[in-house]
Amino acid sequence: MVELLSPARDFPALNAAISNGADSVYVGIEGCNMRANVKNFTIHDLKEAVEICHNADKKIYLCTNTIMKNKDIYSLKKIIPTIYHYEVDALIISDLGALNIARENDIEAHMSIQANVSNFESLNLLEELGVKRVVLSRELSLEEIREIKENTNLEIETFIHGAMCVAVSGRCFLSSHLYGKSANCGECLQPCRKEWKLTSEDGDEFKLLQNENESHILSPKDLCTIEHIPELIEAGIDAFKIEGRARPADYVATVTKAYREAITSYESGSWKFDENWIEELKKVFNRGFDTGFYFKTPYKTSQYNESTHVKKDIGSVVNYYKNVSAAEIRLWDDLKVGDEIIIEGKTTGSLIQKVESMQIDGKDITEVQKGQNVGIKIDDKVRPNDLVYKRIKRQ
Repeated sequence: MVELLSPARDFPALNAAISNGADSVYVGIEGCNMRANVKNFTIHDLKEAVEICHNADKKIYLCTNTIMKNKDIYSLKKIIPTIYHYEVDALIISDLGALNIARENDIEAHMSIQANVSNFESLNLLEELGVKRVVLSRELSLEEIREIKENTNLEIETFIHGAMCVAVSGRCFLSSHLYGKSANCGECLQPCRKEWKLTSEDGDEFKLLQNENESHILSPKDLCTIEHIPELIEAGIDAFKIEGRARPADYVATVTKAYREAITSYESGSWKFDENWIEELKKVFNRGFDTGFYFKTPYKTSQYNESTHVKKDIGSVVNYYKNVSAAEIRLWDDLKVGDEIIIEGKTTGSLIQKVESMQIDGKDITEVQKGQNVGIKIDDKVRPNDLVYKRIKRQ
């Protein structure tokens, strides 16, 4: 069975991944991963994160895949005994020095996509060095991936959904050149996602247009392979990876749930593509969808965000009543039956559902105005102080 691997930037995202069908999660800790500009786990958080995953019979992998200079190697050596003690299932690495540290401390090593591994001879050498799994270069076609799998004993992992980068396997110097923030050290400020203009010395401006509708010529559309799950599984890929460690819990929940349903549909022997999967994926942040290099060379460029829906902060949970599966919610915006809400919290993760019924003082109501507390039937357990959002169709 193929492994579904989801990203987690924090505890809500971690629990959202687990509750929506991920087999494993990957996280970063401050200082040595490719998402330095977003929220990360601390080394002290890591123990709790591992316990949550292992209690749910899930695996957790730790990203240590930046360029490793001497100071970074010293830092990794300091924390590696703690990582081992916490029983992290594997390190995701791109540096040979980091690999050596993992081997010396008997921690499973997965070679990161940052290593740009593109052929089976490289995998066979990495096997001799003690690597257990390789995240293959995203520039490979499905046929090339299939050939690699036929010629190696290692597990292979590929990205199946999320942001794609204009640079080869993320190796880019644009952010470093413009802002002094290195993409290869996890600090990318994504200047490629902007709309650019050329300005001549006498003030003439020229907007860089790909065509009359799209001007973000350096910004590829997001990868989306949900229609091709059967082909990817049949190619022998061992683990499907969702990109998005900078994304919030509702993104992780939505994408994980869609791909879990698709994988289950195939593995149960009753594969049928469900258009609703695409509609759900469109509701969260995306730049439009493409199939990457799996079947062709990507050519589509994107706008910044093409999601069909946005989420609006509307309230918080006051209490949860287990005996009636209902939550009391304090509202600072209007709500009505039929609205789609998102409830997020550290332990709750991200619960997404439609409002089926509401009550105030024991009486059924169909809508409620801001400034009131309301009882809402809830599909799963939530907790006091969880935040409540309303998912609204983008205008």
